[in-house]
Amino acid sequence: MRILFATLLLCVPLASVADDSHAHHQHGASDLGAIGTAHLETSCSPAAQKEIDRGVALIHSFWYPVAEKSFRLAADADAKCGMAWWGVAMSNLHPLWAPPTANELKVGQQGAAKAKQVGAKTPRERAFIDAINAFYSGADKLDHRTRMLAYEKAMGDVQRENPADVEAAIFHALAILGTASPNDKTYAQQKRAAEILNGVLPQVPEHPGVAHYLIHSFDYPELAELALPAARVYAKLAPGSPHALHMPSHIFTRLGLWDESIASNLASADKAHRYVQSESPGAASFDELHAIDYLVYAYLQQGEDEKARKLVERTAEVKAIDNANFAAAFAIAAIPARYTLERKQWKDAAALRVPTVIDWTKTPYAEANIHFARGVGAARSNDRAVARDAIARLAAIRQSLLDQKDSYWADQVEIQRLAVAAWLANTEGDKEAALKQMRAAADLESATEKHPVTPGAILPAREQLAEMLLGYGRRDEALAEAQRVLHDAPNRRNAKRLAGQAEVAAQTARFSA
Repeated sequence: MRILFATLLLCVPLASVADDSHAHHQHGASDLGAIGTAHLETSCSPAAQKEIDRGVALIHSFWYPVAEKSFRLAADADAKCGMAWWGVAMSNLHPLWAPPTANELKVGQQGAAKAKQVGAKTPRERAFIDAINAFYSGADKLDHRTRMLAYEKAMGDVQRENPADVEAAIFHALAILGTASPNDKTYAQQKRAAEILNGVLPQVPEHPGVAHYLIHSFDYPELAELALPAARVYAKLAPGSPHALHMPSHIFTRLGLWDESIASNLASADKAHRYVQSESPGAASFDELHAIDYLVYAYLQQGEDEKARKLVERTAEVKAIDNANFAAAFAIAAIPARYTLERKQWKDAAALRVPTVIDWTKTPYAEANIHFARGVGAARSNDRAVARDAIARLAAIRQSLLDQKDSYWADQVEIQRLAVAAWLANTEGDKEAALKQMRAAADLESATEKHPVTPGAILPAREQLAEMLLGYGRRDEALAEAQRVLHDAPNRRNAKRLAGQAEVAAQTARFSA
């Protein structure tokens, strides 16, 4: 109730400034538009301070490469400003995305070391610099999660020692979210972060990071409604940021609000496209691709197949990407997989090929989406050889992820492997094995949360289980499973169809009896 009450407070102060767009241009730039207001007080020169504030605002909307440029400009403006290099290091740590790439880790380590070398003029600044060094130190020996936990603890100390520092609180909340376990269904860390964010909200009602991280705190089926106020104002606080325009759609998707999700992602994709064309003509933006994945998902839920198809074709034409990161890779693979499977185009799914525009060795879990689609499509169109090949590919990818100690994505790939194996067993007439494997897939999927990179599973395992049960004449069980899908994914088109078919079949059976 305390979280609910605090979140409801969001409605009042944010709504009162939601349309006051001129207020958000203070730290913006003509090439970006309004990116929101943020202020991290430092002892640096006024020119450096301006760039630091701009960089912090950009970080809070996850515009990391542009943020790094601002922090480097701050360093140029004041050679004695250690906090400028803190910002460079922070720009290469993406707590809610994925561990830094090799290059990001290198740049981040250099920034953190430089910040320490240049030094800080106040104990508070020194604490910020020590905190980011807690993440980058020992990267050759310690895994990402261990270092994230060390960083979160250090930021907790910064917040406790500086209780009036809004940015310390907000960055601590972000660090907490970055250490939340996807297997914790109590959402303890997320609620803890939300409590911090709601605590500073009255002081900074226009802060983009507060709205942004509240959305992430509640981006779960059981909590999503709590984030609606934040979702409906965040884009207005930082309309120059493609991610700020997109992020509300996480909550709209969770609640099945397809019109709002579509509007959000159309705006995001357009903003990202126009910005990248001004910077790298001819390249696609990873922000744009990410928004398109969410768009395709929403269009499919509304039965707008033609609009979805055009986006699939547009994605297939991509030849270069501004930042071929994990979000770009996931979208490139997920979009065609999602489109073919949701529309039950089994042969088209089986014929999918791995695109060459991405280096999949960096994101094997994204490549797995293509093999999952191939496998399901092949099994359901009786192409057993292709199905077996897909299962083998998925097993190999899962093993590579286990070798990397990436248990989360290994589990997600295992869900896909089990589902393909289940449909292959179904094709071969082994109903018992089919149901056993599909139930295992559904239960594993229910035990973990989806990653923010995706609007939802390419094809939910429990939805596939409902369809399989319905095919076996087990109507009541099919209905129960379809309803469980709709609980977590309201207004999901195929789940509603399955629930309706199961109800009709059950009623017909009762009438006949």
